[in-house]
Amino acid sequence: MLLFSMLFCAGSCNNGSAQESIIDNGKKEIVKPIPVQEKKVPIIDTVDYNKRMLALSNNDITGKWPVKNPYPLPGAILPYNRIIAFYGNLYSKRMGILGELPKDEMLKKLQAEVANWQAADTTLKAIPALHYIAVTAQIEPGNTKLHRLRMPFKQIDTIIKWAKSIDALVFLDIQVGHSNVKDEVASLETYLKLPNVHLGIDPEFSMKNGEIPGTKIGTFNSDDINDAIAILANLVRKNNLPPKVLVVHRFTQGMLTNYKNIKIVPEVQVVMDMDGFGGKILKKSSYQRYIYKEPVQFTGVKLFYKNDNRNDWQIYTPGELLEFTPKPIYIQYQ
Repeated sequence: MLLFSMLFCAGSCNNGSAQESIIDNGKKEIVKPIPVQEKKVPIIDTVDYNKRMLALSNNDITGKWPVKNPYPLPGAILPYNRIIAFYGNLYSKRMGILGELPKDEMLKKLQAEVANWQAADTTLKAIPALHYIAVTAQIEPGNTKLHRLRMPFKQIDTIIKWAKSIDALVFLDIQVGHSNVKDEVASLETYLKLPNVHLGIDPEFSMKNGEIPGTKIGTFNSDDINDAIAILANLVRKNNLPPKVLVVHRFTQGMLTNYKNIKIVPEVQVVMDMDGFGGKILKKSSYQRYIYKEPVQFTGVKLFYKNDNRNDWQIYTPGELLEFTPKPIYIQYQ
């Protein structure tokens, strides 16, 4: 009888107040409902976040930086860390330092670059990353007729294992060819569900008019970027993950259109990465024209060990890049 009375009260009485119930001996007993504990939702320290974003803006006086965007979910990598990444593919020594050097030598060199950046800016933690080209554009159409080749998962597994050995992040990079962002990102969802795996997308090889990759510079529009953001945000929500980082490469005006329509959400942090090689004057000019003047959220710079040191050029040092406005928070070496 008591059990019935308690169940009846739980289903019909007002929450939070003690209720009377009749027990089998005719006496009244006060039955207090079990309090329901509200789930505490973690939040970020917005004052600290704003301070860090202001520091990255490097005293910009135009009002462009820092960009006004929604605050990220807790566990966000940026702006609390500067990512130092090695880029490449294990099938080719020509695509970047990641595949050019033997594993141990490559990882040691990456850790040395992380140390260089940490020494150059002690206010921000420098962390390593392996940025692996998981879908490569192809001159030949292949069986799919899409001019792109998906790398075998065993290679991605290898990269993840290497990254774990030095506590590094992993970025999976996509060159869509004649395919599209939605399909290629979806093919990597198994890995993007992992907390330490993030995404890069490269408009240079997005050939929307059917051209052969490499014959001209391709393009993404805001819809393409938003497709990637939507997939990543959904994975974050479904799997209770910290925010994902999305790196978008860019070195020309036409590589990205309608940047103002990119939708920034708390689940995804977007880095616009200035991807061109050349002398310091050219690289800084490109950064100002395509990254600074078209603000999205965070910024990055790619450095080329060989192509930035051709002729009488010299590769940028960490100290020199920290003079950029805004300061890049993602640095990629190829």
